[in-house]
Formats: sequence, structure tokens, C-alpha cells
Amino acid sequence: MTIPSVVVYSTPLRSRFRGLTARDGVLLRGDAGWGEFSPFWDYDDAGSRPWWRAAREAADEGWPAPLRTRIPVNVTVPAVDPVRAAQIVRAGGGCTTAKVKVAERGQDLGEEQARLEAVRDALGPHGRIRIDANGAWDLDTATDRLRLLDRAAGGLEYAEQPCAAVADLAALRRRTHVPIAADESIRRAEDPMAVVRAEAADVVVLKVQPLGGVRAALRIAEQVGLPVVVSSALESSVGIAAGLALAAALPELSHACGLATVHLFAHDVVDDPLLPTDGAIDVRRVAPSEAALALSGADEETTQRWLGRIDAVAGQSAR
Repeated sequence: MTIPSVVVYSTPLRSRFRGLTARDGVLLRGDAGWGEFSPFWDYDDAGSRPWWRAAREAADEGWPAPLRTRIPVNVTVPAVDPVRAAQIVRAGGGCTTAKVKVAERGQDLGEEQARLEAVRDALGPHGRIRIDANGAWDLDTATDRLRLLDRAAGGLEYAEQPCAAVADLAALRRRTHVPIAADESIRRAEDPMAVVRAEAADVVVLKVQPLGGVRAALRIAEQVGLPVVVSSALESSVGIAAGLALAAALPELSHACGLATVHLFAHDVVDDPLLPTDGAIDVRRVAPSEAALALSGADEETTQRWLGRIDAVAGQSAR
């Protein structure tokens, strides 16, 4: 059996993440290899078009030459209980940095503190911990939470998108010693440079698909002039390969990247997933296999839904 040039995948997640219990998307094959198109379903057609450009770049053009062959990464800890959080860190492929989800709906401060304490115990005193609130806090809540969560973690490397508004990020940065990272304020903003002008961040988080591809993300990295963390948009290994390509092409890489998220998938689309060993992932291209797709292939309803989405976003039929 020959794998078609357009494949829709779907897989359960091992832990609830970003409010999701499953992940799906499209894999595209072109002259340069495979690309992934997997905008979340809350993105409209206009917001999904950069994701399509990123997929076509990967499939049709390939990526810039790498400056490094291995990318240090963090282990990602969803909003799970402390026991599970510690297990994830210890099984994290030797990562010495952990990104911990906070501000989960239905959870309280005590649960967040317990999760961070468990992660610190599992990492040891020299590991780094960063948190991600996905813009869920207002300014005053963020100010209070960062003080308490910094203490629970034994020191935070940074807080990612603690507030949604750029003005609040800028004000928070003046109130706290915890460095601030901007994610949604870059990838979902009409003007990513607003963060720089407001002096609202110490670090920027760049994701290949939402920004329109590796080359587009490299241009943004050059413009902002701040340290960059390349992160996953919760993709299969095909999408993670593009993130690794971006991290490999950056002139400087001073932080571990958030690209070790394939462990969250119950089933990946490749036989040899892009997972860390000794805290880093090798830069390489991957391709889906028949065996992996037998476990992660989507049903007909999901497939047709994604093909219709491509028609709307790309203005052409994928059939």
C-alpha cells in the first residue's frame, strides 16, 4: 500500500492538554518531504492560512541550512496531579527544564503549588522550571500568583503569557522579578512588534505553523531581537520537525525549546518519533509510515472535515 500525498491523522492525548483530549491534523507530501497542517479548531480560515503556508513550505521548499544538529528541549507537564507530574518529568528523556501548565480551569492555587513542588523534587535543585498560563490571569492575579508559584517552584526561569494584553504584560514585568515570555501576543497578534515597543517581554516564544513557516519565524526572531524559545503547537513528529528546523537555524539559542510534546500523543504518525534523549532532540526529517498510520489514521468523518477545511483555507481541493 502506498501512502497518499494527503493524510489526515487523529489520536487521543495521554493527558488533557490545552483543554483537548485528542489531536488531529493533515500531513502533506511534496517534493521536499512532508509538512503538517493542524490549526486548532478555534482558528478561523484567515487565522489558519499561516498554518497552511508553513505546511506547504515544509513539503515543497524545505528549510534553511541548520547551524546545529541537536536541540535542547524541556519536558512539558500538563495540569495533572503531583504524582503524575513527577512521573512525567522522570520519564522526560533526560530533560533538565520543565514547562508546567497552570491556570487550568477548575483548579486552584494549591493544586498549582503542589504540581510545581513535585516537579522541583523530580528535577532536582539545578533544573529549570517555567510556567505557562495561556493568558488566563488579569494583572493583579498574575502579580500574586507569580510571587507564590515562584516560591513553590524554588525559582522560575520565566512565566509564559501570564496575561493576555500586551499592556498588562508590560506592567507585570515592572512588578515582578520573574522574567516574562510572550507567546499568544506574538503568534496571534496583527503586530508582533507591539510586545517589543511596550517592553513587555524578556523572551519570545515562536511556533512555526501559526507564524507561517520557518523562514517567516526567522524574520520575526530577527525583528524582535529578544531571546527565542521555539515551541510546539501540539503537533505530530512531522510538525515537530519544522520546529527543530527553526531552532537549528536561529543564530543564537540560549533556552531549551518546547518541542518535546510528542509524548502527549497516544499514537504518533512515524515509527521513530521525535523524542528527547539526554535532554535534546536530533534535527532530522521524518515521514509517516503505514504501521503508524494504522493506529493514528482518522475516520472518514474527520478526514472529510479536514479536506473541507483545506478547500476553505487554501482555495483549492485536496481531494
